[in-house]
Amino acid sequence: MTNFNSRVEFYRCPMGAVPFDTNIHFRIKLSRELHCSGAVLAVKDDRFGDTLVNGMYWAGEVDNGYEIWECDLRIDRVGLYWYHFILDTCYGRRFIMKGYGSEGFITDSDWEPRFQLTCYDKDFTTPSWLPGGIMYQIFPDRFCFSGEKKKGIYPDKKLQTEWDRIPDWRPNEFGMITNSDFFQGDLKGITMKLPYLHSLGVTCIYLNPIFEAYSNHRYDTGNYEKIDPILGTEEDFCELCAEAKKLGIHIINDGVFSHTGSDSIYFNRENRYDTLGAYNSKESPYYTWYKFIEWPNIYNSWWGFDTLPEVEELSNSFNEYINGEDGIIRRWIRKGNSGWRLDVADELPDEFIEYIREAIKTEDPEALLLGEVWEDASNKESYGSRRRFLYGKELDSVMNYPFRDAILGFLDCGDARDMLEIVLNVLENYPRPVIRSLMNLLGTHDTERVITLLCGERQHGRGREWQAATKLSPEQRAYGLSRMKLASGILYTLPGVPCIYYGDEVGVEGYKDPFNRATFPWGKEDKTLLDWYQRLGAMRHACGCLADGDLINYGSAGRTMAYIRQDDKEMLLCVFNGAHETITFRVPEEFIGGETYMNTQLEGEWLTIPMNECAFVRANVPEKKPEPVAEENTAEEENAEETETAVEPVAAEIDPDPEIADILATD
Repeated sequence: MTNFNSRVEFYRCPMGAVPFDTNIHFRIKLSRELHCSGAVLAVKDDRFGDTLVNGMYWAGEVDNGYEIWECDLRIDRVGLYWYHFILDTCYGRRFIMKGYGSEGFITDSDWEPRFQLTCYDKDFTTPSWLPGGIMYQIFPDRFCFSGEKKKGIYPDKKLQTEWDRIPDWRPNEFGMITNSDFFQGDLKGITMKLPYLHSLGVTCIYLNPIFEAYSNHRYDTGNYEKIDPILGTEEDFCELCAEAKKLGIHIINDGVFSHTGSDSIYFNRENRYDTLGAYNSKESPYYTWYKFIEWPNIYNSWWGFDTLPEVEELSNSFNEYINGEDGIIRRWIRKGNSGWRLDVADELPDEFIEYIREAIKTEDPEALLLGEVWEDASNKESYGSRRRFLYGKELDSVMNYPFRDAILGFLDCGDARDMLEIVLNVLENYPRPVIRSLMNLLGTHDTERVITLLCGERQHGRGREWQAATKLSPEQRAYGLSRMKLASGILYTLPGVPCIYYGDEVGVEGYKDPFNRATFPWGKEDKTLLDWYQRLGAMRHACGCLADGDLINYGSAGRTMAYIRQDDKEMLLCVFNGAHETITFRVPEEFIGGETYMNTQLEGEWLTIPMNECAFVRANVPEKKPEPVAEENTAEEENAEETETAVEPVAAEIDPDPEIADILATD
């Protein structure tokens, strides 16, 4: 018997994260056998430790020996909160804590997990152009070479002349991996391929770093003000942004602000530049940017790599350089970009991210600020404190690695219900403006290629020599291509925005860096997989409910994942068969005769779905939403709604050290 479920509107309305100062109505349903004489909703402020206490009121009996208790809650400040219910029963003090599926369960201990409540700024908005779109991540050196020879390239950079070869992976004579080989992919090459990206339905390109740097990944920034000469010129970047916008495509840049390169105009350890770097002199204008333990050779560096000296982000000089009126953030927005992705956002101070947001939104309120966070960003802790990423003053959204875990977990024989639970937890914890802009992904420059993960031999810690030599067999590849279709079908229909890591859509394979950063195989693409992605893109743009619709679990279990995306106009049923056999699936009545996509086989009320395939059926919204199969829909809940009594809501009391027992005793 359900006593509370934070994902069911009957028990909590509204559900999910809410703007602060929103009135939230809570209900719990208890067996009369408990002889409950008092109930309290206890809400702990995560940041300040205060507890908000609301007495609950008896609201009537329902059939089969149950009763309803309820209250209203209004929280007047942004933040993260944890809540549970406290009961006085004939068996003594009892608690309703959070169980699987956000279902409440009664226990005699309050050490169990509490329910999460995220309260965000009521004025929080995110860019309107991103929801419903498709992102595409490009590692610039490996996407497309225009063929134009460049000037001003450092002579110690190795320029590859064979586009199809494996990136250099062997250490140099000093045993170091330098990432100094370049395939000469450039900005003009990306501009040339804009029609191709448009054919995929792409609306946003996320570029890995493009600023001058020594390495091919360019996370060791040499000069934030200059495009790397191998990629082209500032004019090339402006042309790319302008031509992309003609096709409805926005460009966002990678902002690497937690560290620079040691080989940079700011640090200048290698003396490549004629500037006075922090390594060269304490009188350098950049000296305060860095934390020296013993100048000049001992300093804080990113994860111990001495080629990546960490910056002091809150140094007045650095902050002004990045976020000032003429700073780096605003400079490149003026050149045509539509926002920034923040590298290692969880290693940047909250205050610094707030400054970045202010700079971005001052220059262009519709520009995007996206953060790299690998965990649940709503309750992320780093460097000893809870992060404030999603309250409305910092990030617009994040790279959504939890969804990746859920998709790949399902394909790796995980139970669909457990994998969807990961998704539903994120949806419950994140503000709606964040959800509609989530960067959903299967692979990035930091992960193995998806097709390799899905069907290749597992790496199990084996080194680069094994990774370089190991390729998919024809049988593995054929199986992997079918699994790629299944994975991408889920990716394209979950809340948020799907992102393609360049080449995934044509079956590029590879293990870890640098093998996951191989060149795009122009002329050798897997046309069948490419056609699948193009059709997915067309479906996504045709179904408006995928932009900001709700997700309703429709009986996901075992090797079958099923859910409905729904807005106020239409709904899309999505079913995925991860089993090694064909399944049949009965659709809700509203979808009989609906519009089908992606070779979906619908006859009457039955879908036939072969192994590793998907089914998609669109229909108009009925007068009443289809009920989730997994949720309880009983007569007593309907009766409870009918017997609800009008009770004057009581405002929450703030007490840093509440005596809950006393409160219960006086109710």
